[in-house]
Amino acid sequence: MSGHSKWHTTKRHKAAIDAKRGKLFSVLAKEITVAAKAGGGSPDSNARLRTLMDKARAANMPTDNIKRAIQKGTGEIPGVTYEEIVYEGYAPGGVGLIVEVTTDNKNRAAAEVRQAFNDNGGNMAQSGAVSHSFQRKGQFLIGSSQTGEDALMELALEAGADDVINNGDHFEVLCPVSSYDAVSKALQEKGIKPESGELAFVPSVTVPVSDAAAAKQVMELIDALEALDDVKAVHGNQQIEPSALG
Repeated sequence: MSGHSKWHTTKRHKAAIDAKRGKLFSVLAKEITVAAKAGGGSPDSNARLRTLMDKARAANMPTDNIKRAIQKGTGEIPGVTYEEIVYEGYAPGGVGLIVEVTTDNKNRAAAEVRQAFNDNGGNMAQSGAVSHSFQRKGQFLIGSSQTGEDALMELALEAGADDVINNGDHFEVLCPVSSYDAVSKALQEKGIKPESGELAFVPSVTVPVSDAAAAKQVMELIDALEALDDVKAVHGNQQIEPSALG
């Protein structure tokens, strides 16, 4: 979803995410295991693993949990095999959604994602039906109280970012996937803590949602998808007006 809309939905979900800390830890553990399997267990040579470890620490995930997840990925201790899958679909009103899943059972994951769409007024779509309207990028959302636009622009662009968008109460920093780690480290070194930072599917075309009832339907579907154990992220191209969020 766009940075402006995502900022408000991120703030809205913050309490809910805190309440679902167990789910968050489970998602992070799966991602860490996959990253360690793909690139090794050393964060010094595995940028994806290093980023995930930083994210896990920021969420107060216990060190032992992080260590076990890495060891499962490297084969030091037994563990299941996870697959990373992307599903596409539509929410009510034609809003496009991309659902990222990390699972040990793709048949179960597909059935649960499909059920969530069906139960909440949406529908699954074929691969490519939605993703052509998105770009894979690093995305950081930063409260404007943390830094000035000029200083952030200089810092981010020097670290490899593509763009810094001023949305009034917050900034959105976008960068190529290959520059995500460098931008993350640059922000960290300056003591800037993003409200969210991730490799996201950023929409190139957005769908406006100004009606409160329609916004409620979209958010209920996203909530249902995010509640699934195998879902690690949901990205949408809705542009919800703040007044419609209630």
